[in-house]
Amino acid sequence: MAAGAPRVFVSHLAGVPVFDPNGDQVGRVRDLVAMLRVGGRPPRLLGLVVEVVSRRRIFLPMTRVTGIESGQVITTGVVNMRRFEQRPTERLVLGEFLDRRVRLVETGEEVTVLDVAIQQLPARRDWEIDKYFVRKGRGGALRRKGETLTVEWSAVSGFSLEEVGQGAESLVATFERLRPTDVANALHHLSPKRRAEVAAALDDDRLADVLEELPGDDQVEILGHLQEERAADVLEAMDPDDAADLLSELPEEDKERLLTLMRPGDAADVRRLMSYEERTAGGLMTTEPIILRPDATVADALARVRQADLSPALAAQVYVCRSPDETPTGKYLGTVHFQRLLRDPPYALVGSIVDSDLGPLAPDTPLPAVTSYLAAYNLVSAPVVDESGSLLGAVTVDDVLDHLLPEDWREADFHGEEGAVHGR
Repeated sequence: MAAGAPRVFVSHLAGVPVFDPNGDQVGRVRDLVAMLRVGGRPPRLLGLVVEVVSRRRIFLPMTRVTGIESGQVITTGVVNMRRFEQRPTERLVLGEFLDRRVRLVETGEEVTVLDVAIQQLPARRDWEIDKYFVRKGRGGALRRKGETLTVEWSAVSGFSLEEVGQGAESLVATFERLRPTDVANALHHLSPKRRAEVAAALDDDRLADVLEELPGDDQVEILGHLQEERAADVLEAMDPDDAADLLSELPEEDKERLLTLMRPGDAADVRRLMSYEERTAGGLMTTEPIILRPDATVADALARVRQADLSPALAAQVYVCRSPDETPTGKYLGTVHFQRLLRDPPYALVGSIVDSDLGPLAPDTPLPAVTSYLAAYNLVSAPVVDESGSLLGAVTVDDVLDHLLPEDWREADFHGEEGAVHGR
């Protein structure tokens, strides 16, 4: 773990206020949610349990926490107000880790956990349990007099899963090592009952990533086993174009019910995508490319490109537009490729280096023309702009490939046909 990465003891987080980027208080931290892992790996911190003004407790994923410092937590401002419900694979750090009796690996001596330290992984937004503050002794007077010490997570036994049994908890912990495509492969081969159990145990972001890699029939089946509010949460976590494709497979009444449960902004993006023909630029595009105003700097652009949750295709360039800078935007001005950002000084304005020579795609551009456009200009993504000059989104090469390959290509990959799994 990189030196200088922030480390926080969880007892210092209990009751601290949570603020949005504007400085408005969202609520207070009441607990932290962690997931145990197999193979002696430290527990992963999934998020915070936050009590909002109405005394409702909600879940705040760590991916939406931008800072933990000076007795406060700062969020991205995007908060799901649905009530927190603990899942089988989750552990509450304050409620279940503290005061727990565990053993020191080296001596076998029993100790009591008084506090737990969390630390952010370098160059990522993931957090892990890092250290334990423990007291020796068996309680009562001995507990008060026992020696206290801070130890590495690996020095304590009792906070990891054994790789045995059929519980969804162990299976989900094992899947955590795998890429979404590989998890989808494993899920595809499980029985429907086991598939539903594992899907229910995955967190929303992870399940969204996995659903995007599954065949349509599996997607519909898994979504149908989820409670409607959670299904809406997972659809919100999916890329809008993938969510639109999945919803288009559902009966009209189910589709409308789920769209109504989604956040208005996310639902609007999905509805807009569903209004285009499937095999056109509008039907293929994502509505969430990197968009910057012309007065943004190269440093601003590189910071956006570095976001860990961006696909390589979306991180390859930024789109420069007039305000508003969410799709549909103000006037589209052009693109700046990642390589150009690396060549110019950090203080340069993206408006001064924008490439406007290559015309964008119209939303009704058919798939063959989109394919030719990407191939002719050696691009991994392309802007989609309407008649008024507003940027609607971007078509990426992976979305194009999904529609060029045979409809059952995922099935072939999952079964290893023609060496697809091993790359032969």
